[in-house]
Amino acid sequence: MTKLSIIIPVYNVEKYIHPCLESIYQQGLDEDIFEVIIVNDGTKDKSMEMIADIISQHHNITIINQENQGLSVVRNKGIAMAKGDYILMPDSDDLLIENSLRPLLDKALETKVDLVVADFLNMTDEEIQCKKNHVPQQTEFDYKEKTGEELFIQDLNPYQCYVWRTLFRRGFLIENHLMFVPGIHIQDVPFTHECYLKASKCLRTPWLLNIYRLGHESATSSFNKKKVQDFCTAIAKTWELTNLNGLSPEIQNKLRDDIFISFSLMLRIAVHTLRDASDRTEVMDFLKQQAPNLWFRNGTVQKVFSFMYRYMPHSFIMLRYLYATIVEKNMRPFINHWLRRPFTKK
Repeated sequence: MTKLSIIIPVYNVEKYIHPCLESIYQQGLDEDIFEVIIVNDGTKDKSMEMIADIISQHHNITIINQENQGLSVVRNKGIAMAKGDYILMPDSDDLLIENSLRPLLDKALETKVDLVVADFLNMTDEEIQCKKNHVPQQTEFDYKEKTGEELFIQDLNPYQCYVWRTLFRRGFLIENHLMFVPGIHIQDVPFTHECYLKASKCLRTPWLLNIYRLGHESATSSFNKKKVQDFCTAIAKTWELTNLNGLSPEIQNKLRDDIFISFSLMLRIAVHTLRDASDRTEVMDFLKQQAPNLWFRNGTVQKVFSFMYRYMPHSFIMLRYLYATIVEKNMRPFINHWLRRPFTKK
């Protein structure tokens, strides 16, 4: 019986996909209890050729070939095809730490929790080359059992809505119709928030599962108007969760604060990456269409942002752009320079 399904997206990752897939088979797991679903999302490089040797050596790999449709569609398709009790969705440019997966899977199968959320390491390519010097020895598997609401309040960092650090019970995803928004970047944000809010029983552990690769281009490191609009869609979809029944005031406040962080980050990205004023105003119009009732109320800054977004969105984005070009670009480096100067006596 299949206990675990591992879904691997493949799109232009020829430099990274081999060590990623290799790391999956360094977990000490019997191949009869897990499956690997590789979704070739129309890759244009030699990614599939780079892993041909691993594919030929293992009997539990399924390959899906499709035209490029994006990471959201890849993961949705993988979830639909998965047979395992639990699902893991690593990014194809990252790694699993050797022998890190078994304790998580064993405890998940024992407790039948909806989510198991682990920790990870940030490492550069150079550090990964000699990772034995950078990955600490792990001996004792420690964890805390939490409700989804406790996990949401205590552990969900809105800057780190990473799905690859979590084991998801497949039945939980299916029963709650949990899917990624098709066709957008930043798809982790609404998906992770919804999972935490709808989960009943979870485990949180400091156990290290993944190595997150630093220093190369990712979906969030290079933005254009389409990607900023995708960010707006992610914000709007996360905002829809405020309408879920039975959310406590504490949950509502945390959820709105998380969305405000995403909203502020989207504004910052828009004014720093979109050169044309028309593109910036178009982004605001796009978000207004998708989330016309977006409103924040915790503190003066949130209230001011909400008022301007609702009643003068074009002026708002123009003022935010001026702040970015005058203060953030010119004055802040000057101020930081003087703050860093050593104190000397005259």
